[in-house]
Amino acid sequence: MATEAHDAAAATHGAADAGHAVGMPQLDFSTWPNQIFWLLVTLVAIYFILTRVALPRISAVLAERRGTITNDLAAAEELKQKATEAEAAYNEALATARVEAGKIVAAARAEIEADLAKATAKADADIDAKAAVSEQRIAEIRAGALESVTEVAKDTAKELIAALGGKADARSITAAVSARLKG
Repeated sequence: MATEAHDAAAATHGAADAGHAVGMPQLDFSTWPNQIFWLLVTLVAIYFILTRVALPRISAVLAERRGTITNDLAAAEELKQKATEAEAAYNEALATARVEAGKIVAAARAEIEADLAKATAKADADIDAKAAVSEQRIAEIRAGALESVTEVAKDTAKELIAALGGKADARSITAAVSARLKG
């Protein structure tokens, strides 16, 4: 039974094909005016959809993006200017600090040199005082040594004269020793 139905459908289909050529319906010239109409309707609809809906949204997004980029560039330029100003202020503060440090070092150096000069002057005064005392003691020792030499010379001369068997008075021994010490 299925075979009979299939054969009947094939026969019916074959009779219909005999009148028309088989092919794509788009290439059938009898439907071209209808196809051109719907093509124009579709193109006009796409045009209105694009111009009224899609393109305004795209242009709004592009305008917003352009505004954001412009604002970001302006903010970056402002930040760059602030950074340049901050760098200039930093360099100025650094230079001022260096000048102040130089002044402090110079003041400290001057103070140290003044203290050193005072200490040197005090040490020189102490040395001069001690040297004067030492010179005075040396002079006293020399004077004492000269007196001691004179005394020893007198005693030695007296003992020599006595040992040699002579007799000399103290006045003549003193005169002889004094004469010899003078040169």
